[in-house]
Amino acid sequence: MSRIGKHPVQIPGGVEVRFEGRTVFAKGPLGELQRDLPAGVELKIEEDNIQVLPPQRPKEKTAMQGLTRTLIDNLVVGVSQGFTKDLDMEGVGYRAMVKGRTLELMVGFSNPVQFEIPEGISAEVGQNNRITIKGISKEKVGQTAADIRAIRPPEPYKGKGIRYAGERIKRKAGKAAVT
Repeated sequence: MSRIGKHPVQIPGGVEVRFEGRTVFAKGPLGELQRDLPAGVELKIEEDNIQVLPPQRPKEKTAMQGLTRTLIDNLVVGVSQGFTKDLDMEGVGYRAMVKGRTLELMVGFSNPVQFEIPEGISAEVGQNNRITIKGISKEKVGQTAADIRAIRPPEPYKGKGIRYAGERIKRKAGKAAVT
């Protein structure tokens, strides 16, 4: 039995969860999400929680219990609270601006980079060049943050680039002077 899968998913007030076939629908104050679940896992809905039951056989399907529980929990948290991901920009002259549905990044290239913000995601630029990505889908928020980071990943010598907030960059020593 999965250690994660045996815990029930708590459904907060104001969130509705329903199942149709292998698809889970979650509706809450922030929006509505749906997700197809892996086959072989049974669900039991009670008043304010969802229990993911392990399959009887075969053993490979038991691995899906924890995955299914996490996917359902991400739907419930997304429609009730939402997800955020912060990115920090470090470098001389590095700036970011949001113009409508476009994030304009000046990260050391000759021209600014225009990044189209996907539907269902919002971006804000705060103090000290911190970009905040918000949305109800954990998968979309993470992928958008990864795409922005890939525009100018941090380099190991001076640490310039776009990094996740709290990410540590392993630094390398520069060239040694010949004496």
